[in-house]
Amino acid sequence: MNDDIYRRYELWSNHKIEDEDLIKELDNIKNNHIEIEDRFYKNLEFGTGGLRGLIGVGSNRINIYTIRRVSQGISNYLKSEFKNPSIAIAYDSRIKSDIFAIEASKVFASNDIKVHLFKTLMPAPALSFAVRELKCSAGVVITASHNPAKYNGYKVYGYDGCQITLKTAEEMLDEIEKVNIFQGIKCENFNDLIKDNKIEYISQNVIDKFISEVLNQSIVNDIPYKDTLKITYTPLNGAGLYSVTQVLTKSGFTDITIVPEQKDPDGNFPTCPYPNPEIKEALSLGIELSKKIKADILIATDPDCDRVGIAINHNNDYKLLSGNEVGILLFDYICKNRIKKKTIPNNPICIKTIASTDMAKQIAANYGVEVIDVLTGFKFIGEKIGELEKKGEQNRYIFGFEESYGYLSGSYVRDKDAVNASLLICEMTAYYKNQTKTLIDVLESLYKEYGYFITSLQNFTFEGIKGFENMQQIMDYFRENEINEINGLKVKEKDDYNLSIKLMEDGGQDKITLPKSNVIRYILDGDNSIIIRPSGTEPKLKIYYSTKGNSAEDATTVIKNLKIYFNQKIESI
Repeated sequence: MNDDIYRRYELWSNHKIEDEDLIKELDNIKNNHIEIEDRFYKNLEFGTGGLRGLIGVGSNRINIYTIRRVSQGISNYLKSEFKNPSIAIAYDSRIKSDIFAIEASKVFASNDIKVHLFKTLMPAPALSFAVRELKCSAGVVITASHNPAKYNGYKVYGYDGCQITLKTAEEMLDEIEKVNIFQGIKCENFNDLIKDNKIEYISQNVIDKFISEVLNQSIVNDIPYKDTLKITYTPLNGAGLYSVTQVLTKSGFTDITIVPEQKDPDGNFPTCPYPNPEIKEALSLGIELSKKIKADILIATDPDCDRVGIAINHNNDYKLLSGNEVGILLFDYICKNRIKKKTIPNNPICIKTIASTDMAKQIAANYGVEVIDVLTGFKFIGEKIGELEKKGEQNRYIFGFEESYGYLSGSYVRDKDAVNASLLICEMTAYYKNQTKTLIDVLESLYKEYGYFITSLQNFTFEGIKGFENMQQIMDYFRENEINEINGLKVKEKDDYNLSIKLMEDGGQDKITLPKSNVIRYILDGDNSIIIRPSGTEPKLKIYYSTKGNSAEDATTVIKNLKIYFNQKIESI
């Protein structure tokens, strides 16, 4: 253990810690050098996703002290940028989310920044809405999204309701790094700050306006027999219950059964250790209940209710759909029906991330819609909506999606919204049910029309210091080495988003105009592609595969062989 790590550990050990859990943890690790090193070898990284990490003691953990330090740094930034800054704060059901929200509120309010705090847990998109509705300078959501229970996080939003840009994150980080974790942080008594009106609870009126804006996103609101659509819903013990059920019932969907074990907020997530609607295990209780009641559809929202996963009753079996599949179904549904109802704008736009299926481009061409590709992360979709708004063209935006189960059909917020998506998915399901079709039937017809675009995500986990170094070595390998063929498929183009360069197979080069990011993409023969990037929120290397075939089997076989190739390659680096 080096001297810097030990000095950091000693600083914490000698400080009068306020949190009993942290005191116990310090005592438990006092003779464990590996545990001390992991908790103190660095400060938890702050970036465009804010903070995310394990809950616990140390500079490399989420706790009241790292929350206070970051909040003080952001306070200093806001006061330098805004005359009378204000901030909106929300939190989800995670362990200590409410405590961390209060700690952040105390620091901001003690720095004369007016705090608007949700009184109860709310979806992340509701925070995005509140920032804009209350004309705040910034926003914060205490959440670790779909991570396991041992994680929590601190998502930061700008005045536009969008997660902060790379430039803003760097400027905030400069201020955060000037703050000593135990000194110079303003943090007064919460109740006194409430009495002085420096912290104010967000009114029900703002929540009602958010619900109303989501309801306005309905595409076909006069669908017959909505009340006969049998819906199973699970908030996965998170923040979605109130908003999702309010929106659905107000829209006429009244046959809703909640998964009882996952209804109430519980940051331990006792029935789904990984509360991620992308993962089948998280939906297993919902599927079990759906089979009993013969539901048409199961909807699952993650703890901060910005992502949604679904399972469809097709021939009395429940089929899970991927984020890309739901994305193209919604996109086709929106285009087809807005054209039919003559509500489609001139020069409509769909925005998707580079890791999301290119099948959207085929559908867009059919309907005369422009597709804009952005970097992975919904904040980049939010930024583009903001750019359209500045030109008075936000109505051109009709849909945005990312493969990781995030969707948005309006400009009322600048983040993915599972409340909005839940409404549209149920509406779309009812629309096709009236035609005696399931979403599986519709998806198959789209594949037959446009080709079988199949996608898959592969995760490689790298924990701790050595894991972080290993992940960097792997990215360096793919960045520095020329690869002309991958598993028998010729590399037609290599895109390095960190160097902003496209390398063509004939040796030519082109410039990438998107912001720099640690991402490498290979474009292969036959409409196949691979994207490699480290996660910005988890200790994982992510590889996205996209293939196109004459059948689902053909495309899936290509992905299977590519995964074998990369398994072997990564083991050898």
